[in-house]
Amino acid sequence: MMKKKFIILLPLLVMVLAFNCSSSQDENENTTEEEQTEQEEETTEENIVWKNWYLSVPLNNGSGSATSIFYQDIIDDNLGPQTSKYFYKNDDGSYTMYTKFTGYTTSGYSQLGDKYCRTELREFWRGNQTTTDNWSMATGTHILETTLKVDYVEGNGRTIVAQVHGKETTGLEGAPATIKIRWNSGTIQIDYYTKPDEGEPWTSAFDDKLDIAKVDNEVFTFKIKIENGKFYYGLVCEAKDINIDYTFVYDYVGNGYGHENYFKTGNYFGWHDDYEKAAQVTLYKVVTEHN
Repeated sequence: MMKKKFIILLPLLVMVLAFNCSSSQDENENTTEEEQTEQEEETTEENIVWKNWYLSVPLNNGSGSATSIFYQDIIDDNLGPQTSKYFYKNDDGSYTMYTKFTGYTTSGYSQLGDKYCRTELREFWRGNQTTTDNWSMATGTHILETTLKVDYVEGNGRTIVAQVHGKETTGLEGAPATIKIRWNSGTIQIDYYTKPDEGEPWTSAFDDKLDIAKVDNEVFTFKIKIENGKFYYGLVCEAKDINIDYTFVYDYVGNGYGHENYFKTGNYFGWHDDYEKAAQVTLYKVVTEHN
């Protein structure tokens, strides 16, 4: 009698074991997919922390100025067909930043031969999503490391790929483009403002320039460090065997500089002679530190 019961129960036992194995396999597969998604999100977060930036593209925002795109729309891929011509994510996680002269700049509409257009990121260093979110050179250490590749630059071959930009600050005149990192026909150049004549504001009338190295259309990482009020740069380009450690350039606070600042990176095209020529930059990673 016991033998018959065992024979009847055996098929049921096999079915239960098969079901449990199948369920475990499904759970493992689902977990793997979730882990992969989390890893992809973590990788994106490490490459660019979007809450610390907003994007400017040279499209009319409805009032005659360039359009600002904030981080949630970038994360949600909610850019729209027009914006996506100027900024879009690639399959490898990088971002293409295309631009040309359209007339629409961050300070209003510009005629040919006047200002320049850009597809560029502007820093919110605390992530507060306001243009009052800036930092002072007088205290702390401030670092930008941006990894890019310049795909092409038509016209005069010049586009600015990173900046330290001064902000309108109480008691000081102007909003200087204090440090500009320019790709000029394959060569990385630093254009940096120096101490103006007494009573004059910080402007390009008192700038100096340095040619650093030729990277051509290879991937490179440019580093800016402001430490104790002093400006240092670094440059890495593996394809060109370039590895320049932090190098001192200029003492800003020691020369009376007092503006608040923010970092920028992207494609600020130095061309305004027609509406046809364009420039394109690929952004792979941007990291900032403020201590």
